[in-house]
Amino acid sequence: MPRAEPRSRRERPAKPPLSREVIVDAAVRVLESDGIGRLTMRRLAQEVDAGPASLYVYVRSTTEVHALLIDRLLATLDLTWDGRGDWRQRLRALLTDYGNLLMAHPGLADSALVTWPQGTNYLDLVELLLRLLDAGGASPARAAWGVDVLLQQATAMAAEYGGRGRPAGGQGDVADLVAALDDASPQRHPLLTTIGAEQMVGGERDERRAWAMDVTVSGIFATPVPGEQTHPAI
Repeated sequence: MPRAEPRSRRERPAKPPLSREVIVDAAVRVLESDGIGRLTMRRLAQEVDAGPASLYVYVRSTTEVHALLIDRLLATLDLTWDGRGDWRQRLRALLTDYGNLLMAHPGLADSALVTWPQGTNYLDLVELLLRLLDAGGASPARAAWGVDVLLQQATAMAAEYGGRGRPAGGQGDVADLVAALDDASPQRHPLLTTIGAEQMVGGERDERRAWAMDVTVSGIFATPVPGEQTHPAI
């Protein structure tokens, strides 16, 4: 039996040179195929056909990969505004789109809560939020702190609502909460039992999100930051 002819290495397709962009491309593929929970340096190394140590030349840690990944995904949002139309409606739409983006990838919002995104898309998001708050008349100090509060609030709600769809913590958690509220003692928790579990956890998700956004925005305009010269809110 004739011996099989060895295959030349030259016939193998050349790997693209390793770079930060290539690593983020791989991170997107892992996110879409396996979820963010599998996004480790070892898994990324397999995806780009390289040793894990090679990745650390371009990224410092998994946390930095998450930051770059979030920035890449932000590019899918509409981060423009021509200055026309109601600024509050544009702000609400922007934060809703941001929250929906996080909820589309289970676990991504949890990462965003503790990760500062890196890149121009994140800066575009911050710039647009500042422009919208400025259009409403917020002082620079309130706008600066307000961006942080708005993103924290939108990210936290995305983590909450997105987490309810996971197998490890699904709708049963809500049912347990309702049961706990219903079991509250009228003597110890009179207001809670008067209001009732239905009002505490009820309402459509989008209605609660929109209300929370409006409350947060109103608070930004009504509350001066420490050391700021107070002036009538617009």
